[in-house]
Amino acid sequence: MQSFIRVDSNRFNTINTLGSLGILKPCFIYKFLRFTMPHKIFRTKSTAAIDIEDTGLKRCLSAWDLTFLGIGAIIGTGIFVLTGVAAATQAGPAVIVSFILAGLACGFAALAYAELAASVGGCGSAYGYSYVAFGELVAFMIGWDLLLEYSVAVATVANGWSGYFNNALTAIGLALPEALTKAPKLGGLINLPASGIILILMGLLITGTQHSAKTNTAMVFIKLLTIAVFIGVAIFHINPSNWQPFMPFGWFDTLPDGKTTGVLAGASLVFFAYVGFDAVSTAGEEAKNPQQDLPFGIVTSLAFCTVIYIIVSGLLTGVVPYSQLNVSSPVAHALQLLGINWASALVATGVIAGLTTVMLVLYYALTRILFAMARDGLLSPFFNQINPKTQTPTRVIVMCGIIMAVIAGLIPLGDLAELVNIGTLAAFVLVCLGVLFLRVSKPELPRPFKVPFGVTLPVLGMLSCTALMAFLPAITWLRFIIWLVIGLIVYFTYSIQHSSLNNEPK
Repeated sequence: MQSFIRVDSNRFNTINTLGSLGILKPCFIYKFLRFTMPHKIFRTKSTAAIDIEDTGLKRCLSAWDLTFLGIGAIIGTGIFVLTGVAAATQAGPAVIVSFILAGLACGFAALAYAELAASVGGCGSAYGYSYVAFGELVAFMIGWDLLLEYSVAVATVANGWSGYFNNALTAIGLALPEALTKAPKLGGLINLPASGIILILMGLLITGTQHSAKTNTAMVFIKLLTIAVFIGVAIFHINPSNWQPFMPFGWFDTLPDGKTTGVLAGASLVFFAYVGFDAVSTAGEEAKNPQQDLPFGIVTSLAFCTVIYIIVSGLLTGVVPYSQLNVSSPVAHALQLLGINWASALVATGVIAGLTTVMLVLYYALTRILFAMARDGLLSPFFNQINPKTQTPTRVIVMCGIIMAVIAGLIPLGDLAELVNIGTLAAFVLVCLGVLFLRVSKPELPRPFKVPFGVTLPVLGMLSCTALMAFLPAITWLRFIIWLVIGLIVYFTYSIQHSSLNNEPK
């Protein structure tokens, strides 16, 4: 690597010389080459630099706090919404298999996250790990990808939360006017509940990470109680005939309109249910003992939630024919069909709590990634400020909250939610690749936690996540590519010139 940089530096000096002689200076090529030579875009951040960074963030999260953060992010939209949609439209009762396949892909990635969280550290999640493994350009692009993933996810979940909240208000005779519950495109003025919940969470995050973690833990217990009630009721109402045929849509098929069906397509859809465990890794600089606590939180939360998903999806398709589950709240709907209205009302309450914790954790993760990128000079230093009183990045929290509140209130996101899946899968592929790359390039790196079975599991993680990406619609790929192109423009016009690594000796 050193010889590569040395050769490249000679080329860089040659370009500067030609530029000073006026040979290349008038050309765009000169400017492009001057700022995009490989020694810049492939420069890496050392783990030693991460270890000595004084971020000003407060270390206050225990291993169980991190575990509940993961559960808070994972158990939400997936179990309360996507289970029914995937069963009714893509996989039938075999949605259980879809959850197992998506869970395996996430499990491989989770182990890779755990190894890098313990050995590399930092609060930037896949962004920070890529900075150490692959260099600045790849790190920026994956960070840019994660910004889209988390912001769209929060706004999307806020829209779903709004529907459940308004249903609850309607049940007690306090329904909001339709103009205040729909975006302008849908005939309303603003989705006020969607915007409002994001602004409330903004205030909660500003008060401090410890307060936010305690609120998250309380809501996690509420939704786990809700799930326990559903399991306790549903297990006595199973009709095995509802599981026949078990795989009505087959493994995979593409319809004339471009939509995909089958167990594999269902796995690509329910993958959204697992989005969030990676948010645990963004708390690296606020964990009390990150090298031990982060791997514990990541792996434990994902394993627990995978078991819950398999149990609930099996019971759900066992008590109600899968064709009747294409509704916004399939769990509550199933209990209503069974005539158990009190349990249905309790589940609806759990949904509101569940979706709130999803938004809280994803919002938290978004702010930490943006903070990390700004601290490294790749985004404006305006976002690299810590409130000395609350020890939180207040500017980032406020800016993200306002933008997401506007998006959630004025724009019906629709298929944009699929961007969350493709962005997350891309991050997972890079994290698995990062484990392999660092084992070769930095074998001396301390690894308090190491993925077992050599390179087998990281390779399986890369292959499985890439396969799930392949089953997503073409329009999702197009939107994703457009976002990445915008990121490249930002990097080459701003980030490469303001990177904090420019100040390090060559």
